Amino acid sequence: MIKWAGWTLTLLGAGHLVLGFALVAPAHAAAWAGGDLWLPGGTITDMPAAAGGFWLTIGSFGVPLLLLGLTVLWLDRRGVTPPMFVAWGIGAWSVVAGLIFEPAPWIVVTLGAVLLGAGVRRAYSATVVNSDSQGGPHV
Repeated sequence: MIKWAGWTLTLLGAGHLVLGFALVAPAHAAAWAGGDLWLPGGTITDMPAAAGGFWLTIGSFGVPLLLLGLTVLWLDRRGVTPPMFVAWGIGAWSVVAGLIFEPAPWIVVTLGAVLLGAGVRRAYSATVVNSDSQGGPHV
């Protein structure tokens, strides 16, 4: 389950970046490269389209989610169980964000968090069963 969670988070992060870049980068790349976002006019509530494109791509959750998914996969390949707080944190974030902003694929992030939590719980249960003679788990 940990592997499925890692792939879910990795693919969602990568997909968000690829789709975001495909949709908005052609129209806004010149503004980004030209420094238009450094001191944009107006306020944060009057966001220019180039700034919105930035927050949909490079500034989005896509990069951290991709890195988190790859980290979960990296840990799983080495037999290291990720901490449960990662699943809880990602799950809470995705539920709150999904309640505020739909339609969006927050349910997929929630699914990844549930898979990760179930996998971590399963791995922790296995370490308790396979504990050493001193009563400590093999972590």
